[in-house]
Amino acid sequence: MSRAGLVAPGAQRGVALLLVVWLIALLTALIGAFAISARVESLQGRVLAQGSVVQQIARAGLEYALQRVADPDPGSRWTPDGRPYAWQYAGSQVQVQLVDESGKVDLNQADAQILSSLLRAVGVEAAQAQQLAGAAVDWRDSDALSQVAGGAEDPDYAAAGLPYGAKDAPYESVAEVEQVLGWTPQLYARVRAYLTIYAGRGRPDPRYAQAPVLTALGLDPGLVLAQRQGSIGQPALVGQGTGTYSIQSRARTPDGRQAVLRAVVRAGGGPTPGSMYTTLRWEEGWEPR
Repeated sequence: MSRAGLVAPGAQRGVALLLVVWLIALLTALIGAFAISARVESLQGRVLAQGSVVQQIARAGLEYALQRVADPDPGSRWTPDGRPYAWQYAGSQVQVQLVDESGKVDLNQADAQILSSLLRAVGVEAAQAQQLAGAAVDWRDSDALSQVAGGAEDPDYAAAGLPYGAKDAPYESVAEVEQVLGWTPQLYARVRAYLTIYAGRGRPDPRYAQAPVLTALGLDPGLVLAQRQGSIGQPALVGQGTGTYSIQSRARTPDGRQAVLRAVVRAGGGPTPGSMYTTLRWEEGWEPR
């Protein structure tokens, strides 16, 4: 055998040792990666579990509000007019606001005048408010005629380069108004809290309306709100409302975790036996500490 074909025993041991070292390093890396992955998954699970807890506390706030708004005692009954109520549950702080949907402007029932007045109440210039209100009514009506004070029908959408025209059918959600010509996301953000599709009435009920809606009705918001609170020598105005409410419930745990739940619900028997309400809209999420 030639010298080139010979490998010294020492060299063989060196190669074997090198392979063992590389194998140990590889196994160490794999074990480390597995440990890190397991820890990350554990932390994620803990965060999700803690988030689930605070979300359920927010839901408890919603269900507690439905009990309080139906309280037969006027002295302890919650009023669904947007005022905040504080509550403690399982060591956590919960703030709840209820608004009866009858206190909002119904997109399917309100006329252009009420819609225009609401837009002016949130700062829209008068001429633009008339145009936008007319477009909102044209979206839902079945004819092809624009409103007298302005509006938008199919030719106007085409002229604006939009691939659709007026729907000519009722609104199916409040957010649908963003599709109406001229209704920008910024405008929608300013008025969405005062709009509904669940009131079923042409004029909002001033007993539950918030300040911009009261202004749209030609009322003095300061006076009406003071009367509700009983702060000018009159008893507070209370009532259970129609049973369909917008409810916002914010929960905060002792360690600072927060969650918010926004929903529209109809009190009473729900779709399942034992349910105390029917959900019409539901949004929930966590909030930063």
